[in-house]
Amino acid sequence: MGQQTILVTGGSGFIGSNFIKYIINKYPQYSIINLDVLTYAANPQFLEHFKDHPQYKFIQGNICNKQLIDKIFAEYNIHDVIHFAAESHVDNSIQTPEVFIQSNILGTFVLLDKVKNVWLDENYKVKAGFETSRFHHISTDEVFGSLGQEGLFSEFTPYMPNSPYSASKAASDHLVRAYNKTYGLNTTLTNCSNNFGPHQHDEKLIPTIIRNAINNNSIPVYGKGENIRDWLFVEDHCKAIDLVFHRSESGQTYNIGGNNELRNIDLVYSICRKLDELVPRKNHTKYEDLITFVPDRPGHDLRYAIDASKIENVLGFKEISKFDDAIEKTIQWYLAKYI
Repeated sequence: MGQQTILVTGGSGFIGSNFIKYIINKYPQYSIINLDVLTYAANPQFLEHFKDHPQYKFIQGNICNKQLIDKIFAEYNIHDVIHFAAESHVDNSIQTPEVFIQSNILGTFVLLDKVKNVWLDENYKVKAGFETSRFHHISTDEVFGSLGQEGLFSEFTPYMPNSPYSASKAASDHLVRAYNKTYGLNTTLTNCSNNFGPHQHDEKLIPTIIRNAINNNSIPVYGKGENIRDWLFVEDHCKAIDLVFHRSESGQTYNIGGNNELRNIDLVYSICRKLDELVPRKNHTKYEDLITFVPDRPGHDLRYAIDASKIENVLGFKEISKFDDAIEKTIQWYLAKYI
């Protein structure tokens, strides 16, 4: 394997697998260790064509397993960590919160404590060979809670999580900050808005809309569909992570958004109209006829919206994809998967 080895946790999941494809194709000098426990939301086939790639190695395992983490760091001389691994489905966190506490809080602590002990001689004193080593943590805008009809989440927005999922991610964010401030660990952190694109698990909103529509099943929409999300194309998210990982100062946090605020119901209608064009229903009715409103979930945040001016102004990031092009690319990927 190459000279600089990066441990990517959760690399077989939705965002992680897209990121590994991106980083291997862009940076031939990096070796990537993908550590993933392969929960239901992961899929090793996303990276199947990299299995014999000289820059890539897959290890199945849990980030909470200290012995495994010790072994990986000893064997592969890990220079950096990019930490995606997390339980992330809000509905599941309401039913089984303990799983989220274990993975998102304890798992992040295990990784942080390991890199502190390997990369630092003592507080704020870095060992030779690890002068540029970085721990980058991927988090969510859900840690900020819910917005009303006005305003945006910035890096200064107070944390007010409303679900066990977002509370567990908030705790992990605080651990990252604490390890930077207390020990001088080189950390960066990004909070992103709702991602969409290829490889997302079937349980998420956009795959659910597409799958149910083409199977002529009802398309469930919580409440009246008034909840608003800012949609970020996963490929643009990967570019933003790359930028923060390589160019940010240590200890910095950046919000990453897509500048695509949509009510859930408007997103559903938009996808239905695209499907009407791409795969018309045989009975000539519209896919939107399948929309069914279902009882809202507990603690459902009304609106998320990102102020991404810091990453734009400080690091020069501009998300590139037009929403219409990105959503069509996404729909085409799922049509190929489902049909």
